[in-house]
Amino acid sequence: MNGLTVVAVSVGFGGAPVLDGIDLAVAPGEILVLLGPSGCGKTTLLRAVAGLEPMVAGSISWDGVDLAGVPPHERGFGLMFQDHALFPHRDVAGNVGFGLRMAGMPESQQDERVRRVLELVGLEDFGPRSVSTLSGGEAQRVALARSLAPGPRLLMLDEPLGSLDRALRDRLVDELGVLLRRLGQAAIHVTHDHDEAFTLADRIAVMADGQIARTGTPSEVWADPRSVAVARSVGHRNLLDLNPDGSCALGRLGTGPGTVLVRGDRLTLQEGARSARVIGVAFRNGRTEVTVSVDGLELSLFTDRPVARGETVGLHLADEAVVGLDGA
Repeated sequence: MNGLTVVAVSVGFGGAPVLDGIDLAVAPGEILVLLGPSGCGKTTLLRAVAGLEPMVAGSISWDGVDLAGVPPHERGFGLMFQDHALFPHRDVAGNVGFGLRMAGMPESQQDERVRRVLELVGLEDFGPRSVSTLSGGEAQRVALARSLAPGPRLLMLDEPLGSLDRALRDRLVDELGVLLRRLGQAAIHVTHDHDEAFTLADRIAVMADGQIARTGTPSEVWADPRSVAVARSVGHRNLLDLNPDGSCALGRLGTGPGTVLVRGDRLTLQEGARSARVIGVAFRNGRTEVTVSVDGLELSLFTDRPVARGETVGLHLADEAVVGLDGA
């Protein structure tokens, strides 16, 4: 098999399991996003792949070659953390070229590689700059350039944009996706932000309690999260608990008790449909997010239609609006 293959990997600390039977694969050139809340094991999995965390069980291989016993610096993987940890006593070029010097690359080749990778991240004139003069976004770009400079066969990024403000974060995640795809760079990107995950990923692996709960393309995971934990992780809000006969205020949505998702992107405001009262209106990213109440049951959706709090509207459930979760 080509690329990274993780099979039945388990990791524990002090006898307590942190990762439990993880199976994962990343193809050459693929961007896989690990998505999930803090404490679910995302960083531990990244460290295990890098060879920084011992495994209790399982195997990790690249192109079918088992990496057991291969030290981190010989795996050909790059790792970038949120705090980026730039060396304050080195200039930008010195930071980017650090790994190349450690690998023994001739100085003339180092200079050319540093120049090229700084150009890739849009910092072509920053080589002599002190890292103390960099903005947060510039520092993240330097850290990314340092990770890319050795030409890793797999790049792993652990919440690399987590410390940045929302606007800068949105811009940099767009740029990161363009850059990685232009390079054909295989990557694992860790985040707890579902917007970031859907923007960047070729595939998403959602983690919960030390396990992979759902894997698929962004559209597959969004349309069918399969569990409440995954639905919450990817940003769904309309999670409804059904009565023993499968009913709720919207009617009969299942065959028995359980939880269902009512997809906000499959709800519309339509004259003559089920009556609902608008209890919340917010403007987000150029669209109006509306919260409505149906007999005390609250649902959220986006609409292009102007609405006001207190207004009575018609709520229509389109095909495939209701998705069963956790066996419902």
